[in-house]
Amino acid sequence: MEPSTVRYEKRGAVAWVTLNRPRVLNAMNLQMHAELARVWDCAEADDEVRVVVLTGAGERAFSVGQDLTERARLTREGAGPSSFGSRGLPGWPRLTERFGFTKPVLARVQGYALGGGFELALACDIVVASETAQFGLPEVRLGLVPGAGGVFRLARQAPLKAAMGQLLTGRRMDAFTAARYGLVNEVVAADRLDACVDGWLADLLEASPLAAQAVKEAALQSLDLPLEQAFRTRFSAEERRLASDEPAEGVAAFVQKRPPRWSARLAGPSSPEAHQGGEHR
Repeated sequence: MEPSTVRYEKRGAVAWVTLNRPRVLNAMNLQMHAELARVWDCAEADDEVRVVVLTGAGERAFSVGQDLTERARLTREGAGPSSFGSRGLPGWPRLTERFGFTKPVLARVQGYALGGGFELALACDIVVASETAQFGLPEVRLGLVPGAGGVFRLARQAPLKAAMGQLLTGRRMDAFTAARYGLVNEVVAADRLDACVDGWLADLLEASPLAAQAVKEAALQSLDLPLEQAFRTRFSAEERRLASDEPAEGVAAFVQKRPPRWSARLAGPSSPEAHQGGEHR
């Protein structure tokens, strides 16, 4: 087994998750998936964590996706080909299938975000990219499919013809093209990437924690609902916000011209057992 393949660091209310295999461009092996699952559990269960930043170690890649050397070895050992989803595999549910993850997740992308790396970025709420970023789903060129949500999310998040062009050819797109399709929130020069991320974090941390959870849950769970049904749906995070003092505190702070003091407990769906495994530093 390798040393830890994921770094987990808390900086105030922000959890930084770093894919840490720079020698192989942060390719994701089964060990990394297992370690990431524990990290997501910790971040979700920790009331001090307001926002998560996901990035890759080094300057060359966010992640190039599945570790194909490991995949070839598993095939030689008799493992069947992978398909859609990761149920039954190490790290399940992976971020790409944690549909109820309550904390906002920001992807900090530089270099290659290919295959599963692109799929991770697609699963994040906000994506900030360096001009060096390259996105792509090359699976069809390898006889594979983008099984970690790339097929489904890209077709939902980009115009359909643009998505099909990428999915059926495995072509890469640069950061500006990804931004034009709405897949990236902001593109900056490499030397401004950290400052840009800090700006987004400052804005995210000004928001009410429970309001942010409520907005995230309602937006994502209502995507396929008729508008009338979306208005009638009761969302658990919104129920927590309504039962808290955050609505009153936010308005009072505005009237009194002072910063709000958010104090409500972030009662997410995770259980105490989610803390098992500790933090990866």
